[in-house]
Amino acid sequence: MAFDTIRTNDISRYFGKNNVLIIDLRDPEEYASGHIPTAVNIPYDELDTREKDIPKNYLLIFYCERGNISLMAARDLLKDGYNIKSLFGGIKAYRGKLDR
Repeated sequence: MAFDTIRTNDISRYFGKNNVLIIDLRDPEEYASGHIPTAVNIPYDELDTREKDIPKNYLLIFYCERGNISLMAARDLLKDGYNIKSLFGGIKAYRGKLDR
């Protein structure tokens, strides 16, 4: 089992797609200060308790500040059967428009 990383310039092709969930793993305050469009906030610290609310038939795209936390989260959920991609470089590498 493995997961892919995606480049920041490729994430926009997933905006608004059915069965894709972009998840911002940062704290709510960081999320509120600016996040990738269509992303939902599930802080990494809450991932274990909120996993039951994440649909297994979706492609999950994780991102965090720099990419390290999203890699750990991907490894955690991969073992539970999720289809996951991680954003390489995190939001610090993203150069697109942010939603607030």
